[in-house]
Amino acid sequence: MATEYRLTLAGDIPLDVLAGVVTPDGAEESATDGRPRVLSADLSDRCGYTVSIYAGSHGYFEAEDGDGSVWEWEPERYVNIGFRLGKDESSDRATREMLASVAQVLGERPEDAALILDADWLLLTRFSGTLRRHALSWWGVHGGDDLIGR
Repeated sequence: MATEYRLTLAGDIPLDVLAGVVTPDGAEESATDGRPRVLSADLSDRCGYTVSIYAGSHGYFEAEDGDGSVWEWEPERYVNIGFRLGKDESSDRATREMLASVAQVLGERPEDAALILDADWLLLTRFSGTLRRHALSWWGVHGGDDLIGR
């Protein structure tokens, strides 16, 4: 079974701007009539995951925040960056590469953000510039202190 991480940024951010950060060699565009634009790239060989980037409006996101309570967020406009780690990939390598991409996006963009694992577990939020880790047991296993500060 694949592992999926989703980094959501609040706002109306051009997809190409984010693609330039997480897919430096370029992304393929999927633009079917009547469907939202999606940019994607297969970075399995280099990073251990595939990535997709798409925008939305009137969002609703919820996840367990690590202490058993449910976290909810409803951004008016947002962009999702999805990282899909295949079941055959080295989890440690791919997770580290994904965290490096997340850190780069957060370093280059000021928007409120949330990182969610498998649509269920809140790992990280940034609101009003304040970064906060959730699910501390996940961070204890996977590290990332050198990539995404506390």
